[in-house]
Amino acid sequence: MTPAGSAPAAKPTAAELDLDNVEWRRTSFTGGNNNCAEFARAGQFVVWRDSKRPEQEPLVYTQAEVKALLDGVRAGELDYLLD
Repeated sequence: MTPAGSAPAAKPTAAELDLDNVEWRRTSFTGGNNNCAEFARAGQFVVWRDSKRPEQEPLVYTQAEVKALLDGVRAGELDYLLD
């Protein structure tokens, strides 16, 4: 929570985070074909990159954003993406 009247801290770019020692992980459902997304914790943020292009700057999300995504997936709200 932020104090009343103050804005939440701005989300950093990936370049502003120390990603040298993060542990990149991917889901076991990828089948090991290197055709997937990889995720890592960077402090209080979650970073997301394409496993085929690890040199590209990853996307940065807050934990609240990732929770909303996972909750939507679990509820089936994103199933339409695979139809």
